[in-house]
Amino acid sequence: MEGQVTIIAATAIAVGLILAAAGLGSALGWGLITSKTIEGITRQPEMRAQLMTNTFIFAGLMESFPFIVLALAMWFVFANPFLAGITG
Repeated sequence: MEGQVTIIAATAIAVGLILAAAGLGSALGWGLITSKTIEGITRQPEMRAQLMTNTFIFAGLMESFPFIVLALAMWFVFANPFLAGITG
């Protein structure tokens, strides 16, 4: 029983770190996407439409990243593969 509690506690900490890293990575990605778009528009205003189209495409990709990581983290929470190795 003690081993199972240890694995569950370690999994909870790991899931918290995974979700924090996903949030930080997504925030940094959003910041880079928008800053480079604004920078490109200020350099070449005539390219605004094309830059905005690319921004929305990349923003959609960036938005999907935390959800994929969330799904992986929830797999560890609800179907923890490390608990299968404990006999007792």
